[in-house]
Amino acid sequence: MSGREPEGVRQPVARQDAFTRWVYGRPFFGGLWLTLGGAWILLTMKASVKVVLHVGMQGVAGYLLPTLMVLLGLLILFSPDQRLFYSITGVLISMGTWVTSNLGGFMVGLLLGVTGSVLTFGWLPDQDPRVSRRERGREAERSATGTDPGQPGPAAATAQAGMVSGTPQATQ
Repeated sequence: MSGREPEGVRQPVARQDAFTRWVYGRPFFGGLWLTLGGAWILLTMKASVKVVLHVGMQGVAGYLLPTLMVLLGLLILFSPDQRLFYSITGVLISMGTWVTSNLGGFMVGLLLGVTGSVLTFGWLPDQDPRVSRRERGREAERSATGTDPGQPGPAAATAQAGMVSGTPQATQ
């Protein structure tokens, strides 16, 4: 071998740089998309479309909701412990921009915000890989018998020994 790693093999965490560890330690892309969605809506607020619903003084809600989207996206990036609250709030605020901010930034900002919030909601910190039901059944069988499924267990050996001696034993 030439010392290079094959394609698709991830480097150990110790060999990755600090930024990569930071990105993988939080719902990075969810927070990024929510922030970009809010920024896009703020940029499109200056568009000359007459579908903006002005609420309050000079349409404060039209600027408030996208600003909150940007803030929630940044909070997701820098404080991922509260990601569930931030993501649920982000979805609700993103949906609210449909009415208040040029149809949610012409649907682009709304979709970015909702997608980022959903990605954040679904993100889970480091966990052990999921085990299928079949594997869990095999593990339970191995722990109950103390052997591999293909090998005869101690109960089978006892039953065979009882039959050899001439007295059949009851099997369970």
